[in-house]
Amino acid sequence: MTADGQEDVPEGWLVAQLSELCELRSAGLLGTVLKEAEPGAVPLVRPGDLRERRIVHSGSAFVSDRPTEGLDRGRIRAGDILVTRTGTVGRVALVTDAETGWFHNSHVLCVRPSDAATAPYLAAFLAGPGAVAWMKSHSAGSAIRSITVGTLAALPVVLPPLVEQHRIGSLLGALDEKIRMHEEIARTTGLLRESVAGLLMSGQPPVAPE
Repeated sequence: MTADGQEDVPEGWLVAQLSELCELRSAGLLGTVLKEAEPGAVPLVRPGDLRERRIVHSGSAFVSDRPTEGLDRGRIRAGDILVTRTGTVGRVALVTDAETGWFHNSHVLCVRPSDAATAPYLAAFLAGPGAVAWMKSHSAGSAIRSITVGTLAALPVVLPPLVEQHRIGSLLGALDEKIRMHEEIARTTGLLRESVAGLLMSGQPPVAPE
């Protein structure tokens, strides 16, 4: 993507503004943010919870699900795309079934595709280096960078034919899942190492499996 947002695209591909493809939603009134889960509490997604194109909730922020005026404005559903708008601008995560019904705070914008089938491609595009660079270059602020809903709405999106969008979205989604699985294996192996090290250092060597 060039500095002015123009693209040299293959024949049959298009360029459209994000607002032509999605509804951009900012968070509503969330009420009191809870640091621990309680009956009826729902996880609150903050910028730090968007990691490697997915939501990894910290478990330290929740919102009461009691009816509050404007509360549903910040509720997310599968197929939504979350984008950080302050601080580290441009972190992206695709909402899955597991996060449906959660909320996002005002530092995160919700991008809701008009066609849910295009969500994987749009999430991959927004997470790509060109789109992230565009968002950062169009953010404002000296100490804390921020991008407005209106500015993000104008982000140019490269659109291949629908079949190609599905292929790209599926391929990159599968690679992201492999990354997640490898990270989980690494985390579990790290915990196993700590356990084994503790036994060895205490003079209680682990029993080798038969």
